[in-house]
Amino acid sequence: MSTTNRSPRALISRLMGAATALMLVMGLSAQAAPQVATDITPVHSLVSQVMDGVGEPALVIQRGASPHSYSLRPSEAAALEDAEIVFWIGPALTPWLANGLDNLAGDARQVGLLAASVTDQRMFREDGHDHADAHDHDSHDHETHDSHGHEAHDHDDHSDAHAHDHDHAHDGVDPHVWLDPGNARAWLGLIADTLTDADPANAAVYQRNARAAQSRLTELTATIDQQLAPVRDTPYIVFHDAYQYFEARFGLNHAGAIALSDASDPSPARIARVRDAVAEADVRCVFAEPQFNPGLVASVVDGTGADTGVLDPLGSDIPSGASFYPALLRDLADRMMDCLGN
Repeated sequence: MSTTNRSPRALISRLMGAATALMLVMGLSAQAAPQVATDITPVHSLVSQVMDGVGEPALVIQRGASPHSYSLRPSEAAALEDAEIVFWIGPALTPWLANGLDNLAGDARQVGLLAASVTDQRMFREDGHDHADAHDHDSHDHETHDSHGHEAHDHDDHSDAHAHDHDHAHDGVDPHVWLDPGNARAWLGLIADTLTDADPANAAVYQRNARAAQSRLTELTATIDQQLAPVRDTPYIVFHDAYQYFEARFGLNHAGAIALSDASDPSPARIARVRDAVAEADVRCVFAEPQFNPGLVASVVDGTGADTGVLDPLGSDIPSGASFYPALLRDLADRMMDCLGN
């Protein structure tokens, strides 16, 4: 009788023991997922898509902050210290972060996306216009890179690419590479491969997530291409020359930039030249940016008949997370259509 009464208790005890063991195994599996840090919100979004269901990357540079100069919070410095992998654009965009990575994340694998072999790079444009200094490929028509088997270059390869020189053109490679969805598509594969190397147990999840994200991005790119087709030949001017990757991908008619550098205001002489260009090229719209003085745009369009709009290459008003990157592309396309299609 007593043996029979103990049997259910023994069964329950064994079931509880099995459940505890399963929880421990699941906990160990979760702990085994690599600690990942990212620099800016577009990169964070792409990594979040690939890590979905496994982990959440840390965002070092908060949404809306300038990547060119930034003071790390203690929590952000701690995220770098804990990181096993860091995905970032590279020192051309965030020169201050290079030393921070060496000091705080020296043992982490650093994946510089600008210097990665899968990245389609473009040189800074002379005087903010398209000239022969751009690479000789056509980003609007070329095929995106395969998602496997690519390695990132050393993160110091383009450390001097983001030199600011007032009214003179930038030198080297333009680091605003995330604005080409073709680059983002290639990076999804690179991110998945990097995470797979570090965490083989979750390889299937990373690869499946990357393929799904690439498929969604391909569809979105086609949608935006069709959306922008009616204004493809319409000339416009931007506040600073940060959009050539987006422009090349979708074949847009960029007519110039008010400021060549986002580190200093343009001179009165340059503003006068841009105002002349607005009239000569029959520019439809001049785009400001939320981080910069809107009075400069007003002075350029005054008396020209051109409209004004606002573009933000970092999507300061878009919530961070996995959905950020596609929302950023849609936001840029919508804002261009609103002004150019008016």
